[in-house]
Amino acid sequence: MIQRIRTGFSSIGLNAIKIVLVSVFLMIQSIVLPAAAAPDPYIAQYLKVQPDEIAEVVKNASGETKTFDYSRLVQGKTLFGQNCQSCHVGGATLSRPELPLSLTALQGATPPRDTIDSLVAYMRHPLGYDGEDDNYGCREIKEAWLNQDEVETIAAFVLRAAEKAAGWGTSDLF
Repeated sequence: MIQRIRTGFSSIGLNAIKIVLVSVFLMIQSIVLPAAAAPDPYIAQYLKVQPDEIAEVVKNASGETKTFDYSRLVQGKTLFGQNCQSCHVGGATLSRPELPLSLTALQGATPPRDTIDSLVAYMRHPLGYDGEDDNYGCREIKEAWLNQDEVETIAAFVLRAAEKAAGWGTSDLF
């Protein structure tokens, strides 16, 4: 009888150990392999780029383009939110509503700011809309603050939004 109790207990004990091991395995797997994140609705809906797609953005005045994948545009949105959005909500310019980040306004600036290279040059050394004076209302983004790739990623986000997102840089937001 004692032998039967030990055998029964061992059987119950092994099942309990198996359950604990499977639970621990599933818990570790959920930490190590998180579920795929849902697509960023702004990038997908307004910038018209899905997680498996790329966007071409005009790089320079010669018309050359540079590609940005979905994850880089998400990064651009994040960097824009962290560094620019306090003054440029939805592409508007809060301190100068007549100078938004719309494609028309960016093209009308002197020099135009409608390419990656020209917008990055502006972010590195902001000039007035007419190109004459320093623009003290916009922060100068030094290389020590954001590297070239990060600034280009912000520029790609802004230009893609200006091109594709309805309402970006318009007074329709207010």
